[in-house]
Amino acid sequence: MDIHPLTLGIMIANGLVSYKGFQDPTFFERYKFQVSSIQAGDYKRLLSSGFLHVDINHLIFNLFTFYFFSEVVIYSLGASALIWVYFVSLLVGSYFGLYIHKNEPYYSAVGASGAVTGVLYAAIYLMPDMRLGFFFIPIPLPAYLVGLGYMLYTIYAMKKRNSNIGHSAHFGGAIGGLVTAIVMVPEKISLNPIASVCLLIPLVVMGVLIQTKKV
Repeated sequence: MDIHPLTLGIMIANGLVSYKGFQDPTFFERYKFQVSSIQAGDYKRLLSSGFLHVDINHLIFNLFTFYFFSEVVIYSLGASALIWVYFVSLLVGSYFGLYIHKNEPYYSAVGASGAVTGVLYAAIYLMPDMRLGFFFIPIPLPAYLVGLGYMLYTIYAMKKRNSNIGHSAHFGGAIGGLVTAIVMVPEKISLNPIASVCLLIPLVVMGVLIQTKKV
């Protein structure tokens, strides 16, 4: 398996921190995302929670997704770009989750999903015509359509709030990764205008929902 050292390093960091959390509940509680603790000034949780996971399946799923799409970012923009995309996505996902759940002091979450979703959306922006599967559709679709569909589903799930999945972190992370990639290579918008518009539609939808206080 060909893997870039930076990709491997981030995966190992997630594995080590998550393993510590599996073994030490006190460590897990100290570093997980929790609204009341962050609002009280414990801001390290915005970052540290992105390296913790609930269980091994949660960890493996995130690392597999990260591995696959991090290579696209590195191939297109270089290793330093991956660092920016990963950590901007992680923090934007955490801050957006804090905003959405600001009136839920006991809300908590863990996982690299925000950062990983940001890497995924940066990769889609960079290579919008690659083919990806989407839920139960048997035929792979252009990546930008999968991105649009998943983001709209994420908005729907955020409004329903009937699961323990951190959809707000996914949405915030995706926007963080997408915007970071756009800042780095804005010319991709003109090269793939339809794909770029599709990826930005969910941001407009979310903006309207926030303005109308429907999320």
